[in-house]
Amino acid sequence: MKASLRLLTKRRFAPLFATQLLGAFNDNLFKNAMVLFVVYSVYSHPRTETWFSALATAAATLPFFLLSALSGQLADQRDKAAIIRLVKLAEIGIMLVGAAGLMMAWLGYAVEVVAIPLMMVAMLAMGIHSTFFGPIKYAILPQHLEDDEVLGGTGLVEAGTYIAILAGTILAGLIHVEMAAVVVLAIACIGYATGRMVPPAPPLAEPVKLDFHIVRASARLVNATLHIPRLFLAILSISFFWTIGTVLFIQFPPLVKNVLSADKAIASLFLGIFSVGVAIGSILINRMLQGHVSAKFAPVSVLAMGGFVIAFHVICSLWDSGLPVGQLMSLHDFLAHDHAVSLVLVLLGIAVSGGMFVVPLYAFLTTTVEKSQAARTVAANNIVNSGAMVIGAVITLGMSAAGIDVVNQLLFTASMTIVSAFLAQKLHLACD
Repeated sequence: MKASLRLLTKRRFAPLFATQLLGAFNDNLFKNAMVLFVVYSVYSHPRTETWFSALATAAATLPFFLLSALSGQLADQRDKAAIIRLVKLAEIGIMLVGAAGLMMAWLGYAVEVVAIPLMMVAMLAMGIHSTFFGPIKYAILPQHLEDDEVLGGTGLVEAGTYIAILAGTILAGLIHVEMAAVVVLAIACIGYATGRMVPPAPPLAEPVKLDFHIVRASARLVNATLHIPRLFLAILSISFFWTIGTVLFIQFPPLVKNVLSADKAIASLFLGIFSVGVAIGSILINRMLQGHVSAKFAPVSVLAMGGFVIAFHVICSLWDSGLPVGQLMSLHDFLAHDHAVSLVLVLLGIAVSGGMFVVPLYAFLTTTVEKSQAARTVAANNIVNSGAMVIGAVITLGMSAAGIDVVNQLLFTASMTIVSAFLAQKLHLACD
């Protein structure tokens, strides 16, 4: 662990770590400030709120599905540090648009006609931003780190990412929407500064002509990657995990508001607990595996996650705020509730077990192939993952349209962990 933490003092790792951390913070501050404002201040029906949350998630995810093949080609054939600088510069422009939408929402000016569309455009653009940055943050690690540092570096990136998600998510629930507009723009500028400090990472293979036909390029990339058995199993396992995670993240804001009768600070707290739990799981599994890339703990981890989801469902079913209809619990009221501690611990259990499951699988992606192919491997993973996440969002919309309440939708997420465990067990047997 100490050896991994020492990477934070190295220029070959620290600027990338900081840039990723700031980007994840900004992405989640903006997204959650937008979703929480709309759910709590614009819409007043559970189905409409769930639909908006799902559409926001889909907007952030769709670019990964459409553009990951192109981003993977660029990352493997161009200097990764140069791409980072361009991507982070674009973030400043994106956040100018997003901040304008947030400010208009705060002022109450054309909220549904102009402000919300502006915010959704910014959300889509941030998805594009993350699509081009995503392959780099993993593919650059084997290039800048020693072989025995890759798992530790991956774990630190994941842990830092989820801590940043935690901070951005919680802050979104605590500050007013106009302040969020100022902060996201400031963080974008700082992220550009740290991105400029990332050391050069030139391509490791001879450049070839880029394929700008996104459908053809995506199909070729996925086919070229999934024929490797361990990659196929790792990518499918990760995809099922993110389908589960997507459904949970979509459910949290309307569940907190309409089932727990709690205000947006508690919704933000839930999203934050999930994020920090994954960070804890990332660090814990690295220590348990002692730097060795292995899936041996993955099946039991994801089954434990399913068990915690069922427990979460039970507690939510028994929840009674004791407040009149329409009145929401404050953070103090929530923490004083008899079931609050149990609910928080179960949610933490979901996240920790999820982090223990997914981090080693990401390490498989960059250690199974040649370093020159790492970015494209991550990009192929992103295509499949994002497709699974979009499917998760669509399933959530379908369940809401069918009249299935948010609490009972949790049982669907629990059932999916069985499939993830099966795939992870096959990966373990094939590779360990």
